[in-house]
Amino acid sequence: MELFPPFEPHATGALPVGDGHELYWEVSGNPDGPVVVFIHGGPGASTAPTYRRFFDPSFWRIALFDQRGCGRSRPHASVEANTTAHLVADLEVLRHHLGVERWLLFGGSWGSTLALAYGQAHPGRCTGFVMRGIFLFRPDEVEWFMSGMGRFFPEAHRRFMAHLPEAERVRPLAAYLERLTHPDTHVHMPAARVWCGYEEACARLLPRDEGGDPDGPSTLALARIEAHYMAHQGFMRPNQLLDEMDRIRHLPAIIVQGRYDLVCPPQSAADLARAWPGCELRMVPDAGHSAMEPGIRAGLVDAVERMKMRIRR
Repeated sequence: MELFPPFEPHATGALPVGDGHELYWEVSGNPDGPVVVFIHGGPGASTAPTYRRFFDPSFWRIALFDQRGCGRSRPHASVEANTTAHLVADLEVLRHHLGVERWLLFGGSWGSTLALAYGQAHPGRCTGFVMRGIFLFRPDEVEWFMSGMGRFFPEAHRRFMAHLPEAERVRPLAAYLERLTHPDTHVHMPAARVWCGYEEACARLLPRDEGGDPDGPSTLALARIEAHYMAHQGFMRPNQLLDEMDRIRHLPAIIVQGRYDLVCPPQSAADLARAWPGCELRMVPDAGHSAMEPGIRAGLVDAVERMKMRIRR
């Protein structure tokens, strides 16, 4: 299935959520339809107009927002008062602000992490889940990002490590976090470009010849906030998301997972599906991590379409 044709939001705003943070939000689609909330990845990425198009605007009321420090939210690239608990609380503030009783959670990569964390904190506010690229924020998943991906993309990993002095390469996450949070733009921006370039190089089954804009507005936010969360184990207990599955096991869920996702390998999706008997795991045989790869994109649109019949309004 293809994405729906482009359409515009009918409401946007800036929502104060405390601690000096203000979130960008938008709503599109059917004002009277069941609600779906798009939870973007990273942590540190942002929403984009294309992401509305996973959803049928004649059926869904579609909420998108940029998380703390991300995209059009302010302050930009801030890691102050920026933890998983803060983001879960922000979702509740947004839900109340929009007058939503319950909503379908749609998220990929870090978006799947936050969707699960929110769902387990507020199961009564969820109608179900559509997720891709499952990331449970276990220590081995963070270690895989920092070094394991290099087994398949050695050139990208070599560039990633080469940015650091040799003495600091034994603890690359700490070394990168120190640079990414440095106030001098001549220190944090080069580190951010290399960090994002490494992730981008590993994100697709068939890598792009050229990566995205290395000086784009999201570069610093993505690198800085991602490293901040990784250095703090996602601000969660080890194995927390699997341990708390009893809180959402009754809800419908569909996972769309790229077989060759090297950012979030399929083992995490398989572990989550085993802990969630009512969850449907759909493995896409010719895809990596990116939501915009053809097989992942089609699988997500189809999953949301099928959720129309499974959710309880």
